[in-house]
Parts: sequence; C-alpha cells; structure tokens
Amino acid sequence: MTPPLSISGTTAIAGVLGDPVHHSLSPVMQNAALRAMGLNWVFLALPAPANQLTTVVRGLEAMECRGLNVTIPHKHSVAGLCRELSPLAQRLGAVNVLVPMEGGGWFGTNTDVEGFCAPLRRSGIPWQGRRAVVLGCGGSARAVVAGLVELGFGSIQLAGRRAEALASFLTDCRSWAPQLQGLSWGAGPDLEAALAEADLVVNTTPVGMTSASNPEAALACPLSGPELGALKPGASVYDIIYTPRPTQLLRQAAGRGCACVDGLEMLVEQGAAALRLWSGRAEVPVEVMRQALLERLP
Repeated sequence: MTPPLSISGTTAIAGVLGDPVHHSLSPVMQNAALRAMGLNWVFLALPAPANQLTTVVRGLEAMECRGLNVTIPHKHSVAGLCRELSPLAQRLGAVNVLVPMEGGGWFGTNTDVEGFCAPLRRSGIPWQGRRAVVLGCGGSARAVVAGLVELGFGSIQLAGRRAEALASFLTDCRSWAPQLQGLSWGAGPDLEAALAEADLVVNTTPVGMTSASNPEAALACPLSGPELGALKPGASVYDIIYTPRPTQLLRQAAGRGCACVDGLEMLVEQGAAALRLWSGRAEVPVEVMRQALLERLP
C-alpha cells in the first residue's frame, strides 16, 4: 500500500508550469509515483503568467527545485531560459521538461515524443513505410510529427485550417521530416482522400475536449461526417485528448471498425520519462501513475 503524502521541512519540490495549470493531472500521477518510490518530494501545479515566466523559473532554480514539466503556453519560450538543450528540443523548438544541472541552470528536453510513441510501439503494428494524417498544426503536432518520423512512417500529411500557420510549420520541420506534406483542411476533398488511405490518424487539436465552462464541448468532433466516413476499417485513430474517455472522435472511429488510442498513455509515458530524468532512476512505477489517473478520471 502506498503511504500517504507527508510534507516536512526537508521536502523537496517539483512541479508543472503553465497558464492556466490548475486543471493539470500531472500532480495526481507524479505524487503517486513519488510516494511509491519513497522520495521526500512533492509535485505541484505552478501557475506562471507569461510576463513572469523568467522570474518563476529563476526562483525555482534558487529553491533547488528537483525538476519541472512545462505545458501551454510556455513550451517554446522556456527554451530561451535553459543553459543547455537536448538535440530533440533544439529540433522541435519546444521544451516540456526542465532538469536542474550541476553548477546551476536548467537542461531542457522533450519527452512528449517518447510519450506519444509508447502506445504505438506496444501495438505490435509495423509502422515502417505506413501513411499518417495529423489533424492540426499547433505545438503538440510538432512532437507528434517527430514521433511519426522516429517510427519510420513513409508519408505524413498535416491538415491545417490556417494557411499561414500550416506554411510556417512545414518550413520549420521539413528539414528533419522530408516525408511531411501539408493539407488545406476545409478547402476541398483533399483531406477525405488522405483519410481514406491513412493507416493512422492523429488528432492534435483541442476539439472534443471536456470543458468545465462548456460541457457541450465534449460532444464536438474534429472530423465532419463525410471525413469520418472516409476512414478505412482497420485504420488506427489516436486522439491526444484524454477527457472525456473516449472522445467523440474515438467513439465515431470505433464505430467504423478502427483501432483507437486516447491521450492517457501519452500523458503517463511522457511523465514517466521525465521522472526518470529528475530522479536518476531507470525504473519508475509507471503502473502506479496510470492507476492514479484512472481513479481520478471519470
């Protein structure tokens, strides 16, 4: 049985930075893991307005914080506050984990790619040379595309509604993702044709996510009826959203005979990878983290 959380004068801190960040489930899984590991740490959700990010990050360094996750909207701007970046973080231009360095300063890296790939690796499907469609071209899509490149996908088509954002994404990423192509989402039948041939479809947009202020948001689906109808039975559909479970997209895709994956495993696995870096331990209680989230989620 995992002992209860006990805070004392010697308790160290770790946390997740974002704005807003009160909704984050990272403290749920990380505190469960820290208790199971017997570490006298506490993991907190730490709000950090953009105009105070430098002050917060420097202050946490001075407090000997053991490690930080970074979430929206700071994944890009926090890179400039790091003493050193991993090659992956440099390539993506996005940091989601800060690790304190000996002698001061932060090492910035990205575990989102590892988290995204984990359930796809476990599926047993040989992804080499397969075709993928990615919905959305925001910050999360960069980690997804990097994961697809790592898995060896032969074709990656990126669907974006805003031409300028799509063009910028392609310019930034084509040097390391030569198989990446852009699709104009909502302007013609191109997306339907791509979906009909896709072996994997990944939603990186927030459409369909539960919202406390707008419960009906969970009823939305990023794909229209004709687009859903284009999905081929047997294809895999991955929604990085994990509230609700399943999302409307995954409900509809399952009805088409698709294999479905939600974002819970991505959250767990990226968090486990971060905890390995912070603690210096190769083994962390991934199942404890997963179970803590399952108990919290409806």
